[in-house]
Amino acid sequence: MYEGAPRRSEGRDADLGKASKKSSKSLKFPKTRPYLKLFPRALIRFGGFRKRKKVQPSDSGEVDNSLEQPCGVGCVASPCCECCNNIRCFMVFHCILVICQGVIFGLIDVSIGDFQGQYYVKTIENLALEFSYDISSALVAIFIAFYGDRKKVICFVVSSFLVGLGSLLCAFPSFTEESYQSKIAIEDICKETKVFSGCQRRASFQSKYLSFFTLGQTVQGIAAMPLYILGITFIEESVATHSAGIYLGIAECSEIIGYAMGYVIGAPLVKVRDQSTAAINTTYNDDPDWKWTWWIIFLYAALVAWCMLIPLSCFPNNMPGSTQIRAGKRKRLHLFDKKHKDLELGIRIKDLFAALWILMKNPVLICLALSKASESLVMMGASEFLPKYLENQFILTPTMATALAGLVLLPGGALGHLLGGVIVSTLQMSYKALMRFIMVTSVVSLILLTFIVSVRCNPVQFAGISEDYDGTGQLGNLTAPCNENCRCSSSIYSSICGRDDIEYFSPCFAGCTYSKTLNQKKAYYNCSCIKEGLTTEDGEGDFIDARPGKCDAKCNKLPLFLAFIFSTLVFSSFCSVPIILAIIRVVPETLRSLALGVSYVILRIFGTIPGPLLFKTSGESSCIFRDTNKCGHTGQCWIYNQTKMAYLLVGICFLCKLCTVIFTTIAFFIYKHRVKDSTDIPDITVKNPKVKKRKADL
Repeated sequence: MYEGAPRRSEGRDADLGKASKKSSKSLKFPKTRPYLKLFPRALIRFGGFRKRKKVQPSDSGEVDNSLEQPCGVGCVASPCCECCNNIRCFMVFHCILVICQGVIFGLIDVSIGDFQGQYYVKTIENLALEFSYDISSALVAIFIAFYGDRKKVICFVVSSFLVGLGSLLCAFPSFTEESYQSKIAIEDICKETKVFSGCQRRASFQSKYLSFFTLGQTVQGIAAMPLYILGITFIEESVATHSAGIYLGIAECSEIIGYAMGYVIGAPLVKVRDQSTAAINTTYNDDPDWKWTWWIIFLYAALVAWCMLIPLSCFPNNMPGSTQIRAGKRKRLHLFDKKHKDLELGIRIKDLFAALWILMKNPVLICLALSKASESLVMMGASEFLPKYLENQFILTPTMATALAGLVLLPGGALGHLLGGVIVSTLQMSYKALMRFIMVTSVVSLILLTFIVSVRCNPVQFAGISEDYDGTGQLGNLTAPCNENCRCSSSIYSSICGRDDIEYFSPCFAGCTYSKTLNQKKAYYNCSCIKEGLTTEDGEGDFIDARPGKCDAKCNKLPLFLAFIFSTLVFSSFCSVPIILAIIRVVPETLRSLALGVSYVILRIFGTIPGPLLFKTSGESSCIFRDTNKCGHTGQCWIYNQTKMAYLLVGICFLCKLCTVIFTTIAFFIYKHRVKDSTDIPDITVKNPKVKKRKADL
């Protein structure tokens, strides 16, 4: 009996268990409403009622999702917002903000180039205009990367506000101003009597422009770092390993699209050099419509940036599913020292220096950062020097040259960044494959650069520069016996093309005594320096000697040049996303944002700061005639040596891409020497998990 008793009790327990299961199934509990689940999580997000712990995968493979937060502003969480609480919606708002800042950058560069062409600007003022953005971003990059890594969303919101503020600062000088340009008013035809105006003092517009554009670019430099450093790490932490390239390619593509859009939008506002130097003319920059156009464009950009404030503030610091993605990435073999695998750092300044010391001792990271700096110089050279190159090499107007440069930069750079990310993600490249891809695409762009040198036009003969007034004058001197009594001035460039297919600096230097305007087109007559060529009779029976503008170079190589420069930019831009991914993968997870910050500082020091000086110096060295006005100020270059300009531009870009290949090759062999083949990234694909809704605890 004793042995049977337990068996009977076990049978009763089993019957009771079955009955309880049936009864529990028959009971139906009401579903928990969404706000009852979101509100406690929102309180945790707002007040921090529980301590945050480091998320570690458990032995059973489960991941603690306690750090994942609902979508909302502060403690206000909305169930309707949860449908947008994913990385794709974040990418939409992030890319809009990046495009907006890119448009502002393009407008600023076009405006500064136009401003420098219209005014005499001191060297220190030029440096302030050109490098305020780079210097400010370099000074704050390390601190934003280290301290902002813990509060990425807050940094994105502050960045959105600063982008709009910087745009408004750049719009401020475009308010109504009085005349501001020091100008010499002269007749543009040959006369023995000339009327000259005195040198005016610097007016308020020039001072306001210098101060507000410098301040605006400083603010933009601070605003850019959270987007380009923390934004990259935020995206990389929220997507699978081999999907990161596509998302980063889209983000980088947005930056190029915005910059090129700024170029295209600002191109119609670029002033064509004054083709008439009559004493009755006034400077066209006083046109209120022109000023309001600049002001409205910057205002629209500021409004778009500020519209991103609320959407970006709704996203949590940890996207749903990001903890599981990060836990899966930790399972793969790492590319750095094991002692730094689980590195934990505080927020003290000594922790910052300790982290920087760890990164400085990583030669692969330093080589990749230098490779990124040299690679960026090609795109910088194209944006800095391409409009001037097109204008002088293919005889285009400043507006057309700027628009064409923007249209080449837009598809070329954007397509290269996007395809580079798609290719590395589709092929699921390992670390070694990433560096091989960088080296191969850089070599292809080097080959294409060599073909660009051969695509150029023969220069047009220019009286006093490359032609000696049919033997009566001297090369390098615009004055000849045929115009020595005209008292011509070289202060304002107003080129004309004579019937002898020779270009003259102005109608005065061609010896033209009078002009007429027929059908809204000006023509010049009785030019003493023009003695050959076919004569053309106008409708009134007079013979035209010259027309305003440059002579036709009779060169049809512009489409071929654009095709080569487009292909070069595409292959050169292929390197951008792979370099970023290589930098991220070669450092511990806790140091990824700081590693990108270090790479951006190196990019500024060795790339964006010396780059414009390098290209501008090389361009100025090819100048063969420069403006020197009556006020004693040396102005812009009027005439360039086209052949020398072509060789210098292509040669510098060639050296930059060669440096990219060299630095990447050094990084590849260092990595190959230090890491065995077995420690490369294994074939572990971390997929984006489907975030399941939590069931209510009953």
